[in-house]
Order: sequence, then C-alpha cells, then structure tokens
Amino acid sequence: MSDRAKWPAGRDKDAALIIRTDYNDEPAWAAVRAALLTAWGEDDIEPVVHIVDDPEWAGTTPAEVLRAASTHAERYEVVHLADRTSMRETPVTLLALSLLTRDRCEDDEEFEAYGGAFRVVPHGIHEMNANLMIAAMDFGDFAEAARSDPEGVFRGFSEAPTV
Repeated sequence: MSDRAKWPAGRDKDAALIIRTDYNDEPAWAAVRAALLTAWGEDDIEPVVHIVDDPEWAGTTPAEVLRAASTHAERYEVVHLADRTSMRETPVTLLALSLLTRDRCEDDEEFEAYGGAFRVVPHGIHEMNANLMIAAMDFGDFAEAARSDPEGVFRGFSEAPTV
C-alpha cells in the first residue's frame, strides 16, 4: 500500500466498505463489481456498498489495512477486500476482515471471538452488513458460520441471487 493511500472518507455509515487490492485483471474486477451490485434476498434488496477502486491500495495486505484503519477516527467493524483470490476463484469471494485489534480487547478469548478474517460471497456481504448495522449479529456470528462451511466461506443465510 502506498503511503499516499488514504482511509476512505465520505462513506455512508450504512454502506459495506469494499476495498479493491488487486489490479491485474480488469474483466475479473468487472465480474466482482457486478456481483457486489446485484440485488439480494427474497425481496431483491439493493446493495448498500462503498467501493474503493483506487490503485493506491494495490497489493495491500490485511495487516496494512488494519494499520490504516487504526489511525482513522471513525470506527469500522469490518472491511471487505477484493483481493487476488477474489479475482481468480469461482465463485467470487471477498475477504471479510474484522478491524478489531488485540489491544482493543479485554482478553485473547474476546479477540478470537470477534477478530480475524474469512471469505464471503458478495450477497453474504450485504446480509452481514444489514445485520451488523442493526446490531442483530456481530462479526463473530458470521465467522462461526464460515467455519462451519467446508471451504470456510460465509455463503449467507438467505438464498443466493439468481444471475
């Protein structure tokens, strides 16, 4: 990540934050972006996302994202990275990264329950974001669901959109 890359500002507080970190395949990015913008759920709910598509984030690692987030005044619970895996694997998944750091936790148990990362399908991001917004669930609930998946992916609790 370039030192010039700035933490995203002006984001609707209800929008899921998506940061593109891989810039090697534009057609793959177009497919990822289309999947992120596809309506989800039984009622075809429009996704609420803030997509950061800035080459300054190219090659950014999860650790670098955590460092960048820790210096920002706003508190975010999760960021989703459109990384190398997102661009190369089918189905499309993004990395859901908890922005909770160990120093913000009372103990290791709390950090293990609410920190970390897992892969998530695009419509799962929207479902996560909706539940996190209203505090119906927390990051740990989605991480647990991902751990129960044979491939470690949160696929959502509702049906996948038909595209």
